[in-house]
Amino acid sequence: MDIWIPVTIAAAFAQTIRFMLQKHLKATRLSTAGATFARFVYSAPLVALLVWVYLWVSGQDIPGLSPRFWAFAMTGGLAQILATMCVVALFSHRNFAVGITFTKTVVVQTALVGFVLLGEGVSPAGIAAIALGLVGVLLLSDPPGGTGAWHKRIMNRAAGLGLLSGVFFAFSAVGYRGASLALSGGDVFLRAAFTLAIVTATQTIAMALWLAWRERGQMALVARHWRIAGLVGVTSMAGSLCWFTAFTLQTAAYVNALGQVELIFGFIASHFFFKERNSPRELWGLAVLMTSILLLILLI
Repeated sequence: MDIWIPVTIAAAFAQTIRFMLQKHLKATRLSTAGATFARFVYSAPLVALLVWVYLWVSGQDIPGLSPRFWAFAMTGGLAQILATMCVVALFSHRNFAVGITFTKTVVVQTALVGFVLLGEGVSPAGIAAIALGLVGVLLLSDPPGGTGAWHKRIMNRAAGLGLLSGVFFAFSAVGYRGASLALSGGDVFLRAAFTLAIVTATQTIAMALWLAWRERGQMALVARHWRIAGLVGVTSMAGSLCWFTAFTLQTAAYVNALGQVELIFGFIASHFFFKERNSPRELWGLAVLMTSILLLILLI
């Protein structure tokens, strides 16, 4: 088994835990922007410390930077902030598991963005697996009740937030892969961790400036509720480090396609932690998506 596969599964698991914590923060204490800021402010120093320790232990030098690196890294960082805010806002419209599912349009969009920006194609087998996954997403894109005209059930605010988050996550994934590949020197882990350190530091500064301007009280709340917000930061670091490593090793579209295994974790969390129930249609959509994941692992 290629190493990017278990790394991606670990990333999906950590991300599910983070989304659970962020949902709790959004529902009880923080605004959308505040819950998003918590993800970055507590993970940035941890990532920086990790890079410093790894440089010292491995004896490697800091990778060389270039304008291409900064362009990809900053694009990916901004896109991730916007995508995360869309996901946190999405939880107000659908339950936890289905909210995560809406973001999975990122797979198709990542394939397109990766082709345009990096010239990376997807094999016919990969296209088939991704297309099947999209069918599952459409099955899950029906609001509760499922009544009324089809276009109204699909074209709603929740679907719009999910699709928009997919656009931003696509640019984020391709941006991070491009940034990591643009570094000169260093092994795979160092390039992934160093890129993550640069990105999280700039994201923390950008979000702090935004909150100071628009939602000044949110930074105090993030500090006051450091126990949960800190866990958001820890799980964010773990998940992001795995995502960055996977993006360094494999085409972003394939990584995000396999990352749909997060849906299993999301439905488990939805059932056992948030006591939410899912319709037969949603379960069918999950089954189709899981089939696409198996095809991806077997055929790619």
